[in-house]
Order: sequence, then C-alpha cells, then structure tokens
Amino acid sequence: MKKQGLIVAGVVIMALVLTGSLAAAAEKMGFVDVREVMLSSAAGKKAAEELKKSFDKTKAVMQEREAELKKLKEDLEKQRPLLKEEVLKEKELNYQKKVRDYQIFVKDSNEEFQAKDQDLSKKILPDIFKLLQTIGEKEKYSMIIDISQIPVVYYAKENDLTKRVIEEFNKTYKPKK
Repeated sequence: MKKQGLIVAGVVIMALVLTGSLAAAAEKMGFVDVREVMLSSAAGKKAAEELKKSFDKTKAVMQEREAELKKLKEDLEKQRPLLKEEVLKEKELNYQKKVRDYQIFVKDSNEEFQAKDQDLSKKILPDIFKLLQTIGEKEKYSMIIDISQIPVVYYAKENDLTKRVIEEFNKTYKPKK
C-alpha cells in the first residue's frame, strides 16, 4: 500500500512539474514578420527604392538589347533567301553570339541585383534583430518568432509585434555609412 502511495505521489508531483514548466514555457510569446518590417519600414522602403532605380536602368538596357536582337533576327529572315550560304552562316553565328551575350548579361544582372538585395538586407537585419531582442528582454517575452521564416498555423494577433517594430524601427534606425 505504501508503495502505491509513493507511486501516486510521484505521478502527481511529476504532473505538477510538467504543467508548471509548460505554463512557464508558454508564458509570453511574440510574433513578428521580419520581411514585412523590412518592406514597410522607412529604411526598407528607401532600400527598395535604390534597388528599383538600379533595376530600372538595367531593364532599359535589356529592352534595348532585346529590340536589337529582334531587328537582327527580322533582317536575317528577310535576307535569308538572298544571301549566299557562307554569308548566311556568318550572320547566323553573329546573331547567336549576340543572343549568348544577352543571356550572359541577363544572368549577371540578376546575380548583381540579388547581391545588392542581400547587401541591403545585411545592413538592416541586425538592427531589426537588436530591436526585437530589446523588446523581448524589456517585456519578458520567452520567445519571439519570425513568422516570415517559420510557418505558423495560428497565433494570437494581439501578440503580433510587426506594426510596433516597424514604428520603433523607424524612430531608432540610423543608417551606417
């Protein structure tokens, strides 16, 4: 009988400990969409504008080259019946070379655009994370989850810190030179 009493007492104590630690672990959780902070903050909008300007310049060059390639192809097709085979092959090779150059230009431009995007993100992200850490420590959050990185099926909207982080980030962010 004594043995059963100890077992029951052990189970009750274990249940209380587990319940207490689960309650403590879920005490206060916050959620933030860091991607939204980056896109909606003043610094993020400025960075997006810089990227857009750079992209627009590159896009204009791409459109010029596309028009040039289209004209070359049309000219080649019009002249095809009139040209000797050697001249036709030479013009086709020239056209193929320009197509390859264009494809390389597009690939390089995309890589450059991605690198600029990552560079701008690297400048902003540490400050966002620092602000989140400050909020977490000040307000005793046990955890703040970035919902742009981790799919979360449900969370209480009152624990969404995104708008607040955007507002505070706009007030405190100082760009590094």
